[in-house]
Amino acid sequence: MKRLIVSALAAALAVSALAQGTLRQATPESHGMDSEKLAQVDRVINDAIAAKEIPGAVLSVVRGNDIVYLKAYGNKSVVPTVEPMTTETMFDLASVSKCVGTTLSFMQLIENGLVRLTDNVDRYIPGFRPWTDPESGETVSITIRDLLTHTSGLTPYINTNSFVNEYGGNTPDRLEEFIATKVKRNFRPGSDFMYSCLNFITLQRILERVTGERLYEYAQRHVFDVLGLRHTCYFPLIYDPAVGDSAGLARLCAPTEVQADGKPLIAQVHDPMARRIMGGNSGNAGVFSNAEDLSVVCAAVMNGGVLVDKKGRTLKSTRILSPLTVRLMATIPPQNDPSVGRALGWDKKSSHSGPRGDLFNPETTIMHTGYTGTSIVIDTETKTAIILLTHRVHPEDKGSVGRLRALVANIVAGSIR
Repeated sequence: MKRLIVSALAAALAVSALAQGTLRQATPESHGMDSEKLAQVDRVINDAIAAKEIPGAVLSVVRGNDIVYLKAYGNKSVVPTVEPMTTETMFDLASVSKCVGTTLSFMQLIENGLVRLTDNVDRYIPGFRPWTDPESGETVSITIRDLLTHTSGLTPYINTNSFVNEYGGNTPDRLEEFIATKVKRNFRPGSDFMYSCLNFITLQRILERVTGERLYEYAQRHVFDVLGLRHTCYFPLIYDPAVGDSAGLARLCAPTEVQADGKPLIAQVHDPMARRIMGGNSGNAGVFSNAEDLSVVCAAVMNGGVLVDKKGRTLKSTRILSPLTVRLMATIPPQNDPSVGRALGWDKKSSHSGPRGDLFNPETTIMHTGYTGTSIVIDTETKTAIILLTHRVHPEDKGSVGRLRALVANIVAGSIR
Protein backbone atom coordinates (compact mmCIF):
# COMPACT_ATOMS: atom_id res chain seq x y z
CA MET A 1 0.00 0.00 0.00
CA LYS A 2 2.83 2.34 0.99
CA ARG A 3 4.54 1.63 -2.36
CA LEU A 4 1.32 2.50 -4.24
CA ILE A 5 1.02 5.80 -2.38
CA VAL A 6 4.65 6.68 -3.10
CA SER A 7 4.23 5.78 -6.77
CA ALA A 8 1.06 7.85 -7.07
CA LEU A 9 2.76 10.79 -5.36
CA ALA A 10 5.75 10.54 -7.69
CA ALA A 11 3.46 10.45 -10.73
CA ALA A 12 1.55 13.47 -9.47
CA LEU A 13 4.77 15.37 -8.89
CA ALA A 14 5.97 14.47 -12.39
CA VAL A 15 2.76 15.81 -13.94
CA SER A 16 2.92 18.87 -11.69
CA ALA A 17 6.50 19.61 -12.76
CA LEU A 18 5.57 19.40 -16.41
CA ALA A 19 2.47 21.52 -15.89
CA GLN A 20 4.66 24.15 -14.25
CA GLY A 21 6.59 24.70 -17.45
CA THR A 22 9.47 22.26 -17.50
CA LEU A 23 10.25 19.45 -19.90
CA ARG A 24 12.08 16.29 -18.92
CA GLN A 25 15.65 15.88 -20.08
CA ALA A 26 16.47 12.67 -21.93
CA THR A 27 19.34 11.22 -23.92
CA PRO A 28 19.46 11.76 -27.68
CA GLU A 29 19.56 7.98 -28.20
CA SER A 30 16.25 7.56 -26.35
CA HIS A 31 14.70 9.67 -29.10
CA GLY A 32 16.42 8.11 -32.07
CA MET A 33 19.31 10.57 -32.34
CA ASP A 34 23.06 10.08 -32.54
CA SER A 35 24.57 11.91 -29.56
CA GLU A 36 28.07 11.96 -31.03
CA LYS A 37 26.76 13.54 -34.22
CA LEU A 38 24.58 15.97 -32.28
CA ALA A 39 27.53 17.11 -30.15
CA GLN A 40 29.07 18.67 -33.25
CA VAL A 41 26.91 21.70 -32.52
CA ASP A 42 29.48 22.54 -29.85
CA ARG A 43 32.13 23.04 -32.48
CA VAL A 44 30.17 25.44 -34.68
CA ILE A 45 28.89 27.50 -31.74
CA ASN A 46 32.34 27.72 -30.16
CA ASP A 47 33.78 28.70 -33.55
CA ALA A 48 31.28 31.58 -33.75
CA ILE A 49 32.31 32.72 -30.27
CA ALA A 50 36.01 32.50 -31.18
CA ALA A 51 35.34 34.57 -34.31
CA LYS A 52 33.62 37.18 -32.06
CA GLU A 53 30.35 36.82 -33.94
CA ILE A 54 28.63 36.26 -30.59
CA PRO A 55 29.81 36.48 -26.97
CA GLY A 56 27.86 33.39 -25.93
CA ALA A 57 24.80 31.22 -26.56
CA VAL A 58 22.36 28.73 -25.12
CA LEU A 59 21.08 25.84 -27.24
CA SER A 60 18.14 23.56 -26.54
CA VAL A 61 17.10 20.69 -28.79
CA VAL A 62 13.66 19.19 -28.21
CA ARG A 63 12.43 15.83 -29.50
CA GLY A 64 8.81 15.06 -28.84
CA ASN A 65 8.23 16.15 -25.26
CA ASP A 66 11.79 15.95 -23.98
CA ILE A 67 14.87 18.14 -24.11
CA VAL A 68 17.65 15.99 -25.53
CA TYR A 69 20.37 18.64 -25.58
CA LEU A 70 20.73 21.74 -23.39
CA LYS A 71 23.98 23.63 -23.12
CA ALA A 72 25.37 27.09 -22.41
CA TYR A 73 28.41 28.50 -24.21
CA GLY A 74 30.72 31.48 -23.74
CA ASN A 75 29.73 34.53 -21.76
CA LYS A 76 26.46 36.08 -20.68
CA SER A 77 28.16 39.48 -20.36
CA VAL A 78 31.43 41.06 -21.45
CA VAL A 79 30.54 44.65 -20.47
CA PRO A 80 30.78 46.04 -17.83
CA THR A 81 31.98 42.75 -16.32
CA VAL A 82 32.59 39.29 -17.71
CA GLU A 83 29.99 36.75 -16.57
CA PRO A 84 29.72 33.16 -17.84
CA MET A 85 26.62 32.05 -19.69
CA THR A 86 24.19 29.70 -17.94
CA THR A 87 21.21 27.77 -19.28
CA GLU A 88 18.97 29.89 -17.02
CA THR A 89 19.94 33.12 -18.80
CA MET A 90 17.02 35.06 -20.24
CA PHE A 91 17.42 36.74 -23.63
CA ASP A 92 15.77 39.67 -25.37
CA LEU A 93 13.90 37.67 -28.02
CA ALA A 94 13.48 40.67 -30.36
CA SER A 95 11.24 39.54 -33.25
CA VAL A 96 10.83 36.03 -31.88
CA SER A 97 8.36 37.94 -29.67
CA LYS A 98 6.14 38.16 -32.75
CA CYS A 99 5.47 34.43 -32.74
CA VAL A 100 5.81 33.63 -29.01
CA GLY A 101 3.88 36.64 -27.69
CA THR A 102 1.75 38.28 -30.37
CA THR A 103 0.88 35.35 -32.65
CA LEU A 104 0.03 32.79 -29.97
CA SER A 105 -2.13 35.42 -28.27
CA PHE A 106 -3.80 36.57 -31.46
CA MET A 107 -4.62 33.04 -32.63
CA GLN A 108 -6.66 32.68 -29.44
CA LEU A 109 -8.81 35.59 -30.59
CA ILE A 110 -9.52 33.73 -33.82
CA GLU A 111 -10.51 30.46 -32.18
CA ASN A 112 -12.61 32.31 -29.60
CA GLY A 113 -14.68 33.98 -32.31
CA LEU A 114 -13.46 37.51 -31.61
CA VAL A 115 -11.60 38.15 -34.87
CA ARG A 116 -11.52 36.66 -38.36
CA LEU A 117 -8.54 36.45 -40.69
CA THR A 118 -10.61 38.08 -43.41
CA ASP A 119 -11.59 41.06 -41.27
CA ASN A 120 -10.40 44.42 -42.56
CA VAL A 121 -8.11 46.28 -40.18
CA ASP A 122 -10.33 49.36 -40.35
CA ARG A 123 -13.04 47.33 -38.60
CA TYR A 124 -10.94 47.74 -35.45
CA ILE A 125 -8.86 50.82 -36.21
CA PRO A 126 -11.15 53.40 -37.87
CA GLY A 127 -9.47 55.35 -40.62
CA PHE A 128 -6.85 52.69 -41.32
CA ARG A 129 -5.94 53.57 -44.88
CA PRO A 130 -6.24 50.93 -47.67
CA TRP A 131 -3.83 50.41 -50.52
CA THR A 132 -4.69 52.51 -53.58
CA ASP A 133 -3.74 51.45 -57.10
CA PRO A 134 -1.69 54.37 -58.45
CA GLU A 135 -3.02 53.83 -61.98
CA SER A 136 -6.69 52.93 -61.60
CA GLY A 137 -7.41 54.43 -58.19
CA GLU A 138 -8.84 51.09 -57.01
CA THR A 139 -8.60 50.62 -53.25
CA VAL A 140 -7.98 47.31 -51.45
CA SER A 141 -8.34 47.04 -47.69
CA ILE A 142 -5.64 45.44 -45.56
CA THR A 143 -6.84 42.39 -43.61
CA ILE A 144 -5.77 40.57 -40.45
CA ARG A 145 -4.31 37.82 -42.65
CA ASP A 146 -2.18 40.39 -44.48
CA LEU A 147 -0.72 41.58 -41.17
CA LEU A 148 0.06 38.07 -39.90
CA THR A 149 1.79 37.05 -43.14
CA HIS A 150 3.63 40.33 -43.82
CA THR A 151 1.73 40.81 -47.06
CA SER A 152 0.08 44.10 -46.11
CA GLY A 153 2.64 46.21 -47.98
CA LEU A 154 3.31 48.37 -44.92
CA THR A 155 6.81 49.86 -44.84
CA PRO A 156 9.15 47.68 -42.72
CA TYR A 157 10.03 50.19 -39.99
CA ILE A 158 10.02 53.89 -39.14
CA ASN A 159 12.77 56.33 -38.26
CA THR A 160 12.45 56.25 -34.48
CA ASN A 161 14.48 59.41 -33.87
CA SER A 162 12.40 61.43 -36.31
CA PHE A 163 9.15 60.10 -34.85
CA VAL A 164 10.16 60.84 -31.25
CA ASN A 165 11.35 64.31 -32.20
CA GLU A 166 7.96 65.08 -33.76
CA TYR A 167 5.51 63.18 -31.55
CA GLY A 168 7.45 62.43 -28.35
CA GLY A 169 8.45 59.17 -26.67
CA ASN A 170 6.14 56.63 -25.07
CA THR A 171 3.33 57.55 -27.45
CA PRO A 172 1.71 54.30 -28.65
CA ASP A 173 -1.51 56.05 -29.63
CA ARG A 174 0.37 58.43 -31.91
CA LEU A 175 2.23 55.52 -33.52
CA GLU A 176 -1.05 53.73 -34.21
CA GLU A 177 -2.38 56.85 -35.89
CA PHE A 178 0.85 57.25 -37.84
CA ILE A 179 0.68 53.67 -39.15
CA ALA A 180 -3.02 54.02 -39.95
CA THR A 181 -2.80 57.26 -41.91
CA LYS A 182 0.75 58.09 -42.96
CA VAL A 183 2.85 54.95 -43.51
CA LYS A 184 3.28 53.98 -47.16
CA ARG A 185 1.38 51.00 -48.60
CA ASN A 186 3.93 49.54 -51.01
CA PHE A 187 1.88 47.01 -52.98
CA ARG A 188 -1.50 45.37 -53.32
CA PRO A 189 -2.19 43.39 -50.10
CA GLY A 190 -1.53 39.66 -50.47
CA SER A 191 0.46 40.00 -53.68
CA ASP A 192 3.99 40.26 -52.27
CA PHE A 193 6.07 39.92 -49.12
CA MET A 194 7.59 42.77 -47.11
CA TYR A 195 8.58 41.98 -43.54
CA SER A 196 7.31 44.80 -41.35
CA CYS A 197 7.36 45.38 -37.60
CA LEU A 198 4.41 47.72 -38.15
CA ASN A 199 2.20 44.73 -39.00
CA PHE A 200 2.63 43.32 -35.53
CA ILE A 201 2.22 46.60 -33.71
CA THR A 202 -1.09 46.91 -35.58
CA LEU A 203 -2.06 43.37 -34.50
CA GLN A 204 -1.19 44.33 -30.92
CA ARG A 205 -3.46 47.35 -31.05
CA ILE A 206 -6.33 45.25 -32.41
CA LEU A 207 -5.85 42.66 -29.65
CA GLU A 208 -5.87 45.37 -27.02
CA ARG A 209 -9.12 46.83 -28.37
CA VAL A 210 -10.83 43.46 -28.53
CA THR A 211 -9.70 42.12 -25.14
CA GLY A 212 -9.42 45.30 -23.10
CA GLU A 213 -5.98 44.14 -21.94
CA ARG A 214 -2.52 45.32 -22.89
CA LEU A 215 -0.60 42.76 -24.92
CA TYR A 216 2.02 42.11 -22.25
CA GLU A 217 -0.71 41.38 -19.70
CA TYR A 218 -2.78 39.23 -22.06
CA ALA A 219 0.19 37.11 -23.19
CA GLN A 220 1.31 36.59 -19.60
CA ARG A 221 -2.12 35.48 -18.37
CA HIS A 222 -3.32 33.47 -21.36
CA VAL A 223 -0.10 32.00 -22.80
CA PHE A 224 2.96 32.16 -20.55
CA ASP A 225 1.21 31.42 -17.24
CA VAL A 226 -1.00 28.72 -18.78
CA LEU A 227 2.12 26.88 -19.94
CA GLY A 228 3.73 27.41 -16.55
CA LEU A 229 6.63 29.45 -17.92
CA ARG A 230 8.66 30.86 -15.04
CA HIS A 231 11.28 32.75 -16.98
CA THR A 232 9.24 34.44 -19.71
CA CYS A 233 7.76 37.93 -19.61
CA TYR A 234 7.75 41.42 -21.05
CA PHE A 235 9.52 44.18 -19.12
CA PRO A 236 7.20 47.16 -19.67
CA LEU A 237 8.85 50.54 -19.15
CA ILE A 238 5.75 52.68 -18.61
CA TYR A 239 3.34 50.16 -17.04
CA ASP A 240 3.34 47.87 -14.02
CA PRO A 241 4.91 44.45 -14.66
CA ALA A 242 2.67 41.42 -15.13
CA VAL A 243 4.95 39.12 -13.10
CA GLY A 244 5.61 39.18 -9.38
CA ASP A 245 9.40 38.93 -9.33
CA SER A 246 10.29 41.16 -12.27
CA ALA A 247 13.43 42.39 -10.49
CA GLY A 248 14.65 38.83 -9.97
CA LEU A 249 13.97 37.93 -13.59
CA ALA A 250 15.75 41.08 -14.75
CA ARG A 251 18.92 39.88 -13.03
CA LEU A 252 18.84 36.75 -15.21
CA CYS A 253 18.79 38.76 -18.45
CA ALA A 254 21.73 38.88 -20.83
CA PRO A 255 22.72 42.45 -21.71
CA THR A 256 22.48 43.75 -25.25
CA GLU A 257 23.95 46.82 -26.91
CA VAL A 258 26.00 49.41 -25.00
CA GLN A 259 24.27 52.80 -25.12
CA ALA A 260 25.62 56.36 -25.23
CA ASP A 261 26.04 56.36 -21.45
CA GLY A 262 28.49 53.46 -21.72
CA LYS A 263 26.08 50.94 -20.18
CA PRO A 264 24.38 48.04 -21.97
CA LEU A 265 20.64 47.58 -22.02
CA ILE A 266 19.52 44.96 -19.48
CA ALA A 267 15.87 43.89 -19.22
CA GLN A 268 14.97 46.73 -21.57
CA VAL A 269 13.92 45.76 -25.06
CA HIS A 270 16.66 46.50 -27.60
CA ASP A 271 14.33 47.38 -30.47
CA PRO A 272 14.15 51.22 -30.57
CA MET A 273 10.52 51.44 -31.61
CA ALA A 274 9.41 48.98 -28.94
CA ARG A 275 11.50 50.68 -26.27
CA ARG A 276 11.23 54.38 -27.06
CA ILE A 277 7.70 54.63 -28.50
CA MET A 278 5.76 51.63 -27.22
CA GLY A 279 7.22 51.60 -23.70
CA GLY A 280 8.24 47.93 -23.78
CA ASN A 281 4.70 46.71 -24.50
CA SER A 282 4.95 46.08 -28.21
CA GLY A 283 3.71 43.59 -30.76
CA ASN A 284 6.99 43.48 -32.68
CA ALA A 285 9.45 42.89 -29.80
CA GLY A 286 9.66 42.85 -26.02
CA VAL A 287 9.44 39.25 -24.78
CA PHE A 288 12.35 37.97 -22.68
CA SER A 289 12.75 34.23 -22.14
CA ASN A 290 15.20 31.38 -21.71
CA ALA A 291 15.85 28.17 -23.61
CA GLU A 292 13.96 25.85 -21.28
CA ASP A 293 10.79 27.95 -21.33
CA LEU A 294 10.90 28.22 -25.11
CA SER A 295 11.33 24.44 -25.26
CA VAL A 296 7.97 24.18 -23.48
CA VAL A 297 6.39 26.53 -26.05
CA CYS A 298 7.75 24.40 -28.89
CA ALA A 299 6.50 21.17 -27.29
CA ALA A 300 3.03 22.68 -26.94
CA VAL A 301 3.00 23.69 -30.61
CA MET A 302 4.19 20.22 -31.69
CA ASN A 303 1.43 18.65 -29.56
CA GLY A 304 -1.33 20.68 -31.16
CA GLY A 305 -1.43 23.51 -28.63
CA VAL A 306 -1.05 21.65 -25.33
CA LEU A 307 1.48 19.87 -23.13
CA VAL A 308 1.30 16.13 -22.48
CA ASP A 309 2.62 13.88 -19.74
CA LYS A 310 5.17 11.10 -20.22
CA LYS A 311 2.39 8.71 -21.26
CA GLY A 312 1.13 11.11 -23.91
CA ARG A 313 -1.94 12.16 -21.95
CA THR A 314 -3.10 15.72 -22.48
CA LEU A 315 -2.59 18.13 -19.59
CA LYS A 316 -5.79 20.07 -20.18
CA SER A 317 -4.84 22.99 -17.95
CA THR A 318 -1.92 23.77 -20.27
CA ARG A 319 -3.86 24.12 -23.52
CA ILE A 320 -3.19 27.44 -25.26
CA LEU A 321 -4.59 26.62 -28.71
CA SER A 322 -6.71 23.94 -30.34
CA PRO A 323 -5.11 21.47 -32.80
CA LEU A 324 -6.99 23.02 -35.73
CA THR A 325 -5.77 26.48 -34.76
CA VAL A 326 -2.17 25.26 -34.64
CA ARG A 327 -2.62 23.65 -38.05
CA LEU A 328 -3.99 26.90 -39.46
CA MET A 329 -1.17 28.90 -37.88
CA ALA A 330 1.45 26.69 -39.55
CA THR A 331 -0.18 26.82 -43.00
CA ILE A 332 0.67 29.24 -45.82
CA PRO A 333 -2.67 30.89 -46.73
CA PRO A 334 -3.73 29.84 -50.23
CA GLN A 335 -5.12 33.34 -50.84
CA ASN A 336 -1.61 34.84 -50.86
CA ASP A 337 0.82 34.82 -53.75
CA PRO A 338 2.68 31.44 -53.60
CA SER A 339 6.04 33.22 -53.62
CA VAL A 340 5.37 34.76 -50.21
CA GLY A 341 6.05 31.60 -48.19
CA ARG A 342 4.80 32.90 -44.82
CA ALA A 343 2.45 31.10 -42.47
CA LEU A 344 0.45 33.01 -39.83
CA GLY A 345 3.01 34.73 -37.64
CA TRP A 346 5.74 32.26 -38.59
CA ASP A 347 8.11 31.85 -41.51
CA LYS A 348 7.94 28.74 -43.61
CA LYS A 349 9.45 29.12 -47.08
CA SER A 350 10.18 32.82 -47.53
CA SER A 351 13.53 34.46 -48.16
CA HIS A 352 13.92 34.62 -44.35
CA SER A 353 13.77 30.83 -43.84
CA GLY A 354 17.53 30.22 -43.66
CA PRO A 355 17.48 29.00 -40.02
CA ARG A 356 15.75 25.81 -41.20
CA GLY A 357 19.03 24.78 -42.84
CA ASP A 358 19.13 22.34 -45.75
CA LEU A 359 17.70 19.11 -44.32
CA PHE A 360 14.40 19.79 -42.56
CA ASN A 361 11.28 19.53 -44.71
CA PRO A 362 10.13 23.04 -45.75
CA GLU A 363 6.53 21.78 -45.88
CA THR A 364 6.50 20.84 -42.18
CA THR A 365 8.87 23.36 -40.60
CA ILE A 366 8.03 26.76 -39.14
CA MET A 367 10.54 29.20 -37.68
CA HIS A 368 11.29 32.72 -36.59
CA THR A 369 14.36 34.80 -35.87
CA GLY A 370 15.09 37.83 -33.73
CA TYR A 371 17.39 40.76 -34.52
CA THR A 372 19.34 40.32 -31.28
CA GLY A 373 20.43 36.84 -32.39
CA THR A 374 17.62 34.53 -31.27
CA SER A 375 15.81 31.85 -33.27
CA ILE A 376 13.28 29.02 -33.05
CA VAL A 377 12.87 26.19 -35.58
CA ILE A 378 10.04 23.65 -35.23
CA ASP A 379 9.67 20.63 -37.51
CA THR A 380 6.32 18.96 -36.93
CA GLU A 381 7.22 15.98 -39.15
CA THR A 382 10.07 14.77 -36.91
CA LYS A 383 8.76 16.54 -33.77
CA THR A 384 12.06 18.32 -33.40
CA ALA A 385 12.61 21.87 -32.20
CA ILE A 386 15.79 23.96 -32.04
CA ILE A 387 16.05 26.96 -29.77
CA LEU A 388 19.27 28.90 -30.35
CA LEU A 389 19.61 31.99 -28.17
CA THR A 390 22.47 34.40 -28.67
CA HIS A 391 22.98 38.12 -28.08
CA ARG A 392 25.02 39.11 -31.11
CA VAL A 393 24.34 42.81 -30.38
CA HIS A 394 26.41 42.69 -27.18
CA PRO A 395 28.44 44.75 -26.60
CA GLU A 396 28.03 46.26 -30.08
CA ASP A 397 25.63 45.64 -32.94
CA LYS A 398 28.23 43.89 -35.08
CA GLY A 399 27.76 40.16 -34.68
CA SER A 400 26.32 37.72 -37.21
CA VAL A 401 24.41 34.47 -36.70
CA GLY A 402 22.73 33.74 -40.05
CA ARG A 403 25.10 30.98 -41.10
CA LEU A 404 25.40 29.62 -37.56
CA ARG A 405 21.65 29.04 -37.33
CA ALA A 406 21.66 26.94 -40.51
CA LEU A 407 24.74 24.96 -39.46
CA VAL A 408 23.14 24.07 -36.14
CA ALA A 409 19.90 23.05 -37.87
CA ASN A 410 21.78 20.80 -40.28
CA ILE A 411 23.69 19.08 -37.47
CA VAL A 412 20.51 18.50 -35.47
CA ALA A 413 18.63 17.17 -38.50
CA GLY A 414 21.59 15.00 -39.50
CA SER A 415 21.70 13.39 -36.06
CA ILE A 416 18.16 11.97 -36.41
CA ARG A 417 18.30 8.27 -37.16
